[in-house]
Amino acid sequence: MEPLTGKLRSPVRREDASQYLLIMLISFAGSITLTRLFLQLTGYPQLGGGTLHIAHVLWGGLLLFGASLLPLVLVNRWARTAGAGLAGAGAGLFLDEVGKFITSTNDYFYPPAAPIIYLFFLLTVWVYIRFSRPPARDPRASLYHVLEGLEEILDYDLDDSERGDLVRRLMVVRGQERDVELVRLAGALLKFLQSESIVLAPARPNVVTRLRARIEDFESRRLSPDAFRIALAGGLAALGGYQAAGLARLLLALPTPNRLGSMLTGWILQSHVSSLPALYWYSARLASEAAVGIVLLIGAGLLILGKKKAGVSLGIIGLLFSITAVNPLVFYFDQFSTILPAAIQFFWLLLILYYQRKYIH
Repeated sequence: MEPLTGKLRSPVRREDASQYLLIMLISFAGSITLTRLFLQLTGYPQLGGGTLHIAHVLWGGLLLFGASLLPLVLVNRWARTAGAGLAGAGAGLFLDEVGKFITSTNDYFYPPAAPIIYLFFLLTVWVYIRFSRPPARDPRASLYHVLEGLEEILDYDLDDSERGDLVRRLMVVRGQERDVELVRLAGALLKFLQSESIVLAPARPNVVTRLRARIEDFESRRLSPDAFRIALAGGLAALGGYQAAGLARLLLALPTPNRLGSMLTGWILQSHVSSLPALYWYSARLASEAAVGIVLLIGAGLLILGKKKAGVSLGIIGLLFSITAVNPLVFYFDQFSTILPAAIQFFWLLLILYYQRKYIH
C-alpha cells in the first residue's frame, strides 16, 4: 500500500504553468524597472518622517501575501492569474532593496545589488523555460487536467476547442487498464462532455492569441524571409557594434596619453572602478563585450551573405553569452542603466530563435 500512496502524492504539473510563470516574470521585471525609474525621476523620496521610513520592501511583502492568499481561498482561474502578477510585482519590490539586506550600512546603492537582482531574473527565466516544455500525459495527470478544465463549464465559458481537448485527455485515461476506477470515471465524464446538453460558449481568443495572429499576419503579408534575415543581420550588427564600442574607444585612445587618462578617470568616477581588483573586472568586462561584439558582427555578416545556419548559430551563441556572463558585469559597473540594452538583447534572441525554428529547422 505504501508505494501506491507515494505515487498518488507525487506532484502533477499544471497544464498552464508556463503562462503563470510568464506573467510573474513580466511583472517582476516591470516592477523593478518602474520602481528604479520612478525613484530616479523623483529624487528618491521617502515615505514617512522622523524615525519612520516605510520602505517599498513592505509593499512587496504585502503583495506577496496577497499572491499566496488568492489561490488558497479562491478556486477561480483568474485568481491564479492575479496571484502570478502579484507574486512577480511583490518579488520585484522585495528584491529591489537587496542592497539594504546584505550590507551593515543598509546601502541601497550597493554595486553588487544590481547583478544579484539580474541573476535572480535569469534564474526565473530558466524556470520558465524548464516548464515551457509540454508535460507528460499519463492517465493520472490527464485526469487532473480534465477536472481542472471542468471549471469552464461552471463559468459557462467552455468552447468547442476546449471540449475537444478534454475529450482527448479522457480518451487517454480510458485507454489504460491499470486503474479500473479511473477508467469508469473517465467514461462517465466522457459521456457527459459528449452530450448535447452542454452549452458551448463562442470561441474568444485571449490577448496573447490575438497578438500572435496579428504578428503572423503581418509577417506573411509584409515581411519576406529574406527581409526578415536582413533585419536580423542589421540588429546583430548594431548590437555587436554597441558591445565592442568600449574597447574600440580605449584602443583608439592609446596613442594619445591625455585622452586615455581622461577616459580612465571617467571610468573610475562613474563606474565603481575604485580598486585594483575592480579595474581587473572592468578590463574583463571590456574584453568579453568586445568578444561578443565580434561574434555578433561575424554572425550578421554571415546572415547578409546568405549563410543562415552559421549566422543564426553565432548570433544565438553571442547573445546567450552576453545575457548570462557579460551582463552581470555590466550591471555591476553601470547599474540599472543597462536594463534597456539587456531587454533589447532578450528581444533579439527571441527573434533569432523564432527565425531558426521557422526557416531553418
